Amino acid sequence: QVQLVESGGGLVQPGGSLRLSCADSRSLFRIFTMGWYRQGPGKQRDMVATISSGGRNTNYADSVKGRFTISRDDAKKMVYLQMNDLEPEDTAVYFCNSGNLWGQGTQVTVSS
Repeated sequence: QVQLVESGGGLVQPGGSLRLSCADSRSLFRIFTMGWYRQGPGKQRDMVATISSGGRNTNYADSVKGRFTISRDDAKKMVYLQMNDLEPEDTAVYFCNSGNLWGQGTQVTVSS
């Protein structure tokens, strides 16, 4: 069964950092564009960052540019989201995505 499994969420103070990880079970992981999305309380699910096959191209939501970095390790079939200088507005469930494939989500809460 094809799966995306996220990990790394948690509670962090404003200004802190977290790194989210997503494990992909597909043997051809390296050919797929991967992305992170988030859904805050009462909000729609929005794109946070995407990374192309080979990692040549990345795309970020304006609200996270300069603070978040998406990366991938094709050998490990992993995609990461490094989140720095976190703000309370970043509080959301974060989902790993590839096309119509979604993970179960991991909660990130930014609060003092």
